[in-house]
Amino acid sequence: MPVLDLTADVCDLTARLVDIESVSGHEAALADAIEQELRRLPHLTVERDGDAVVARTALGRARRAVLAGHIDTVPTADNVPSHVAHDRLYGCGTSDMKSGVAVQLKLAATVPEPVHDLTYVFYECEEIEAERNGLRRLARTRPEWLTGDFAVLMEPTDGVIEGGCQGTMRVEVTVPGRRAHSARSWMGDNAIHGAAPVLEILRAYEARRPEVEGLRFHEGLNAVFISGGVAGNVIPDECVVTVNYRFAPDRTVAAAQAHLREVFAGFDIRVTDVAAAARPGLDHPAAETFVAEVGEGQARAKLGWTDVARMAELGIPAVNYGPGDPTLAHTKDEFVRLAAVTEAERRMRRWLTGREGEDR
Repeated sequence: MPVLDLTADVCDLTARLVDIESVSGHEAALADAIEQELRRLPHLTVERDGDAVVARTALGRARRAVLAGHIDTVPTADNVPSHVAHDRLYGCGTSDMKSGVAVQLKLAATVPEPVHDLTYVFYECEEIEAERNGLRRLARTRPEWLTGDFAVLMEPTDGVIEGGCQGTMRVEVTVPGRRAHSARSWMGDNAIHGAAPVLEILRAYEARRPEVEGLRFHEGLNAVFISGGVAGNVIPDECVVTVNYRFAPDRTVAAAQAHLREVFAGFDIRVTDVAAAARPGLDHPAAETFVAEVGEGQARAKLGWTDVARMAELGIPAVNYGPGDPTLAHTKDEFVRLAAVTEAERRMRRWLTGREGEDR
């Protein structure tokens, strides 16, 4: 009996994927299982790099689409193995994003002659620091494996197409002070107290809600950490407020950084992490067709950051689409509606074959 059975129902396949734990950095067992089953399929050419597996058709079609999904999850929280209750599959990664990966695998196994050539990408380490991201590594070292005219990231979107993604930037705003004994506090300058203006700037900040290529984005600027203090009897000489800025795709990284320097004028700020945004690109012919056939003409803005940005850097227009609910991602009681998984497979199959319920 194979570890994975690609002839199984897509919901059963989702459950099996969840039951093979693959916390970020520990995806080898799942990557092995995916590689093993894909290599059984004669219509696919399969490559592996680290714990990323790439499978491609070579039918000579006029257009190539890339279907990508990460196989890692956040740490489990006593939510593996999976279980079903009330038409819901519960377990770590059900929503983010093993249900989307199950749809990819099911299509890879049962659609041998799609209307577009296809590249299926299964990659590791999306949920942790960017330098370990498997798709980032492939884009740098194996860009030819990712070549395509259009891409779909099977991220959880609750079955709604989400265009582009917002960028993210973290900065440290440092407030200086002067140490003193707390019994003689007037001889020092309390840096933690001095951070009050930074927090007031954040409290009063009005986030932009720009429309980009017809989609409404909603930015955010928030403190996510604050640190300071030396000892229980010392006036602190430094306080650092870590701020996360989520910026719309009408701003470049440089423009986003310039905006923060303007917002925190007079304070020392240092960028510690950044990822560019991606424009929706829904005017591309392949994207227009996908929205019409899979999204039934509807799309909205992706308010988080996803690897569509990496595709954009490669010049490939991309969208997010998957059966999971993003609001359930990373929660202990994470689940996916079984009907949503089946519906996502149905819509994707129709897009790839022009038919419904065939090639199963």
